[in-house]
Amino acid sequence: MNGCRKEGCNILGYFVWSLLDNWEWNSGYTVRFGLYYIDYNNNLTRIPKASVEWFTQVLARNQKTAAVM
Repeated sequence: MNGCRKEGCNILGYFVWSLLDNWEWNSGYTVRFGLYYIDYNNNLTRIPKASVEWFTQVLARNQKTAAVM
């Protein structure tokens, strides 16, 4: 990503993607994957899972590493 910034690309965000996403498509709505639990019975409330904290830490580490480069 640091190379993109040097070339002038405007990076505004990340998409989280994994092999598990492909399994989710296969399972439909019967298995819950992702960073947030969606409560379908409560106005689609998004409830963060433990993976949100983990991913936040990964992004913070990567940001510090990119700043050093």
